[in-house]
Amino acid sequence: MSIWHQPITLELCKQLEEGIDGQGTLMKTMGIEVTEISDDYLVATMPAIPEHHNPMGMVHGGANVVLAETVASYAANFVVDFTKFYCVGQEISASHLKASRNGTLTATAKAFHIGKRSSVWEIKITNSRNELCCVSKMTAAVVERR
Repeated sequence: MSIWHQPITLELCKQLEEGIDGQGTLMKTMGIEVTEISDDYLVATMPAIPEHHNPMGMVHGGANVVLAETVASYAANFVVDFTKFYCVGQEISASHLKASRNGTLTATAKAFHIGKRSSVWEIKITNSRNELCCVSKMTAAVVERR
């Protein structure tokens, strides 16, 4: 059984990359794309390119966090009635386990908890060799639209 409140498609995710004003978003700048929608998880990818590196030549930890928060935020918003609520990241933590320098990073977000006022998400990021690079946890606040 699907956890998503409304039907979601990869095309909808692509539209969201443009932002509400059509000017683009950080997701577009970072090359983050939602690539898979399952009944209870969401997957997004990001290229591991020099523009995302720290001075040591590996993907910056902050770039991993951007990827993690992006996929979890999309997921959090898809589990609520978007006509009445929206979700924003409230807290995020990340443990960086393995450096990445190139290839593609893949983040999978799966819910720990889906409540009326918050949701909590586990995000695992792997590299092109399917090695675990980062584990993250994000709490999203559910905000009522006014």
